[in-house]
Amino acid sequence: MRVKRGEGRRKKHKKVLSLTKGFRLTYSKLYKRAKEALLHSGQYSLADRRKRGGQFRRVWIKRINAALEPFDISYSRFISALKKSDIELDRKVLADLALDHSEEFKAVVQSTKDKQ
Repeated sequence: MRVKRGEGRRKKHKKVLSLTKGFRLTYSKLYKRAKEALLHSGQYSLADRRKRGGQFRRVWIKRINAALEPFDISYSRFISALKKSDIELDRKVLADLALDHSEEFKAVVQSTKDKQ
């Protein structure tokens, strides 16, 4: 007697097709195409999770640079002066200070002025 894979195969197909819901064209409708798309999407999501940290760093640098404009100092000189004056604040904290706590950020900038 041969084995017919009706229920198991249908469950497997439905699972893959439900995971690819919202994909374009046949990638959400045909099992074979959907399975391939699902494999690739997993690879993309892994790679992009790795890239997310760098994207945040770029945002922080832009925010710090914009906040430094009124003080007439460039971003690179400010970071250099921070290192020389042994102030160990990372870019995330500096961007938060620049955005939400302008007085504290101003104090940090003033403390680096003499080290330029």
